[in-house]
Amino acid sequence: MQLKVTTWNINSVRLRLDKVGRALDEISPDVLCLQETKCPEDCFPLSALQQFGYPHVVQVGQKGYNGVAILSRFPFESVEPRRWCEREDARHLSVVLGSEAGAAAGIAIHNFYVPAGGDVPDPALNGKFEHKLRFLAEMRRWAGQRDRRPTVLVGDLNVAPLEHDVWSHKQLLKVVSHTPVETEALESLRQEGRFVDGARHLVPEPTKIYTWWSYRSPDWATANKGRRLDHVWASEDLAGTLRAVDVHGCARGWPQPSDHAPVTATLVL
Repeated sequence: MQLKVTTWNINSVRLRLDKVGRALDEISPDVLCLQETKCPEDCFPLSALQQFGYPHVVQVGQKGYNGVAILSRFPFESVEPRRWCEREDARHLSVVLGSEAGAAAGIAIHNFYVPAGGDVPDPALNGKFEHKLRFLAEMRRWAGQRDRRPTVLVGDLNVAPLEHDVWSHKQLLKVVSHTPVETEALESLRQEGRFVDGARHLVPEPTKIYTWWSYRSPDWATANKGRRLDHVWASEDLAGTLRAVDVHGCARGWPQPSDHAPVTATLVL
């Protein structure tokens, strides 16, 4: 069977509910993982999302910030929200697909929203950057001890790890999201968790891959000063099932878009 998993930082699920519907219609994933839903749990548009054909929806959220959600065609065997850095800030949610998922049954899907880290890449001067590094360190410890079931990890990890994951490696080495301390932390996390970077597994460097383009650019498509902040990783036992990882850059050009594009992994199980 084919399993399609899409990740998307939606930057407010209520503001862009119609964009979610359009993406689901055009991409038709089996599972959609959203980040930065910016929605308290009691205001989450559950029924509207279910009407798009995804009856199984779980989420954690808070007012105005963060928040993650998972929409699925298949029911879940289990659901687990998790606190990170001793904060209740709605940055992670995982599910295990149930028996109705056929060959995909038992696969764990982890949806992460890593802190952006502010503007100053110095943890002594910037508490947001310090929080980001602590979050990545805690993820690293988790990855080394995680349940070794087949796993797909997705989300806005807010790090562009490789030279060709940014529009200018040299100019961004001192810019948050591409500093060596961040990229080294993310690579250690990936290796210790025994994950394969889906996009780079299928499309190695030096091909440029971007998933995010700043709102600050008046003509983002022409400038094309992007970064690959959104990721799909697969546990090593699923690496051979990866057939495609597609960035749906057209969504960045929709009216009132998120600054992130959806990214979809296709696995054949």
